[in-house]
Amino acid sequence: MPDIPPHEPHVRPHTGPMAAPYLEFDLPAEIHRLQAETTWSTGHNARTLVKYDDLRVVLIALRANARIPEHKTEGRISVHVLSGHVQVKAAGRTFSLRPGGLLALDHGLPHDVEAMEDSALLLTIAWPVKG
Repeated sequence: MPDIPPHEPHVRPHTGPMAAPYLEFDLPAEIHRLQAETTWSTGHNARTLVKYDDLRVVLIALRANARIPEHKTEGRISVHVLSGHVQVKAAGRTFSLRPGGLLALDHGLPHDVEAMEDSALLLTIAWPVKG
């Protein structure tokens, strides 16, 4: 039986807390890290920056022509494009978003995302507070 080298799990360096009284991020540096990781070769990489019970903020990097297939979430979302150009299809419309563009969608609304060029965006998901 041949010797198989042990698999090295992928660990992001300096992963800090995702829930604290305050969190601060250097988004250009975070985007650079996502694009430097080996998973970038798949065309899609993401990192959850903020994670509270009722709120998530996820930084997503997409290569040109990468797609996130149709899906929906129980929370309301916003998509804020930081760089590049993405198209979001929802509610029978196509929204063309460039840097600075912001789209908000109600909960349960099916949507998909396609990067027209290498792009980075912030996805925010907010759920109703229970209790």
